[in-house]
Amino acid sequence: MAVAPSPQPVVAMVAGEASGDLLAGLMLGGLRERWPQLTSMGIGGPQMVRHGFEAWWPHHKLSVHGFGWEVLRRYREIVGIRKQLQTRLMEQRPDVFIGVDAPDFNLDLEHNLRAQGIKTVHFVCPSIWAWRPERVEKIRASVDHVLCIFPFEPELLASHSIAATYVGHPLANVIPLEPDKTAARAALGLDASDRVLALLPGSRSSEIQHLALGFFQAAALVKQAQPAIKLIVPAVPALRSAIERAAAQAGVLDKVQIVNGQSHTVLAACDVTLIASGTATLEAALFKQPMVIAYRMGWLSWQIMRRKQLQPWVGLPNILCRDFIVPELIQDRATPQALANAVLQWLDDLDRQPAKMTALQQQFVTLHRSLRRDTSTLATDAIEKILAR
Repeated sequence: MAVAPSPQPVVAMVAGEASGDLLAGLMLGGLRERWPQLTSMGIGGPQMVRHGFEAWWPHHKLSVHGFGWEVLRRYREIVGIRKQLQTRLMEQRPDVFIGVDAPDFNLDLEHNLRAQGIKTVHFVCPSIWAWRPERVEKIRASVDHVLCIFPFEPELLASHSIAATYVGHPLANVIPLEPDKTAARAALGLDASDRVLALLPGSRSSEIQHLALGFFQAAALVKQAQPAIKLIVPAVPALRSAIERAAAQAGVLDKVQIVNGQSHTVLAACDVTLIASGTATLEAALFKQPMVIAYRMGWLSWQIMRRKQLQPWVGLPNILCRDFIVPELIQDRATPQALANAVLQWLDDLDRQPAKMTALQQQFVTLHRSLRRDTSTLATDAIEKILAR
């Protein structure tokens, strides 16, 4: 027998990494405004916990990278977590389950929960427009509704009979249209006249493994060319020791400022960023920063990835603008020298081609405006309609 949702809903959620935790935390803020006594539990991180979320497992337990050995060696642990979580949710029967990104983990879980009559929502449409288009069949079978962060996605999903709502990208509301570089630099102890390179080699341990050393080797080359430049890294606290080891191996540990977290402050303060492909590149675009996007993964993962890619771009700013507006150096092309050369080109453009920099910033402003919506309210409205069915 169907049971009407409680006036103060019980919501289960899963966010699988730092970016998902941030998105889920923003969503929980909107849900709690509408339902102050809302109960929420599942897998999440500190941003979700701030809103009263009960984390049965921490989000970093699901953080994996690639398709090969990196995944296989964690497979048993992750599948075990999913089975335990599914059992608990079947017993507690929340009013709705919201999977936040992490489609490899969430879609199978959503499919099983939906088969048992639990409503399911997926927040962040899997990138079927970029790669793995076959995943659309699993989405249709697994979820009642998709909350989309990019404006073209609902129409694409509708063509496959999948209900969806465009809610905008939450980060577009968090990040101001005109970031305060002066205040950010003051917060980090940087001078207004400094040239600053931000290094963001990723928020997963496997990304640090594949990218950090090359990033720091590139930074050493940039430092040789421009000795006055300041190097700064916002580190996930749990990964700080690995980042420090990579910096030491590259010979720049004493030349780089490593801060815990504060990625938004760092992106607001820098002049250029060398950055791992992922959500952070969109954040850099919203901060209107020139960037060099890089990514490396294990050989097997790369062979699988390149065969499933549907578009010529990898970085989100380029995908959304449908052009190579910032350079991408992926896999074998992401050598320290190539990364350094691309960074130095941006630094040269800052001095010699102000019109080019102004045009880039204007493209990012246009992108920012297109993503700016009242995300938490739109998402909450959609979830309320699903609960009322």
